[in-house]
Amino acid sequence: MSHTSLSIIEGPYLRDILDQPLALEETIRDFRANRTLFDEIGKYHKQARKRVLLTGMGSSLHALYPLELKLVEHGECVTRVDMSELIHSMPNLINERTIIIAVSQSGQSAEVVRLLELNNKRAPIIAVTNTADSLLASHADLLMLTRCGEEFSVSTKTYLGSLIALETLGAAWCGQSAEDLFAELQSGPAMVSSYLARWREHTEMLVEEMSGISQFFIVGRGRSLAACETGALITKESTRWPAEAMSSAAFRHGPMEMIGPQRMVLVLEGESTARLLNNKLAREICDSNGRAELIGPSARLEALRIPDLLGRLLPIAEILPIQMLTLALAAGAGFEAGRFIRATKVTTEE
Repeated sequence: MSHTSLSIIEGPYLRDILDQPLALEETIRDFRANRTLFDEIGKYHKQARKRVLLTGMGSSLHALYPLELKLVEHGECVTRVDMSELIHSMPNLINERTIIIAVSQSGQSAEVVRLLELNNKRAPIIAVTNTADSLLASHADLLMLTRCGEEFSVSTKTYLGSLIALETLGAAWCGQSAEDLFAELQSGPAMVSSYLARWREHTEMLVEEMSGISQFFIVGRGRSLAACETGALITKESTRWPAEAMSSAAFRHGPMEMIGPQRMVLVLEGESTARLLNNKLAREICDSNGRAELIGPSARLEALRIPDLLGRLLPIAEILPIQMLTLALAAGAGFEAGRFIRATKVTTEE
């Protein structure tokens, strides 16, 4: 595929993807400069409450999964729930014994409005949003504002910004060092920039590799499930292509029957503790005449290869190859990725 044939995808969605290093840099810089942030978060950790309620919609909900794992490991009672289900099916979770951590890029969706009405200041809210003048920001007891700038449609840079905010929140909550946190996070923008510098080559490679594929599974374990779920979502949103996310273990419980030459299984290698199991799954799929590719340090395809030993930056790196995949699917089909036909950036109807 020639470079000129990629011109159809060179729109605002691609610009948002390429703006991600700057969004990360500015968000990290702002949190690092806020000298009282760690102390403020620590105060909520010390409050005598029974439940930490994590909530959001779409990629905002998925971004909360690494934090959920961290808080559970720290001994907290944690519930992570889709905000729509929370307000309609589980409103009794909202009470004086709960701390709510709510993530919403816009901070003013229909679900956020209803959550604030239901809560009525009973439970303190720690809010992560990209919109300073939103309802969520104005009602938050503690605001963590990302600095990602305006976003066109599909969540790209705001998703990465939310991951940074939640990593910061988790470190402060668990009593970890702010200095160590930001020393590790500061390499994130350069890592993302290095990968995205070759977006054309990555996209062209994936156009060829994904030829003949009609459906995708994206599977992984642990923190990698954030990228699996978000990756499947943005694939459907930006390309209208069928994609399903699940844990690697769940894929073995039945969906293995679906493998074949027209279905691609993208397996996130993930953390070192999960790699043997994930790599084994990818091999077994290929040995059974299916198609599987790793996303991780051992990936066969350079477009799906990310650095090793990323620590806190792993969830950020894992979403980048899937973003390239969305560009490739759109380019191969001859339309612009990320331009909504039916959806809107902010959903105002429940």
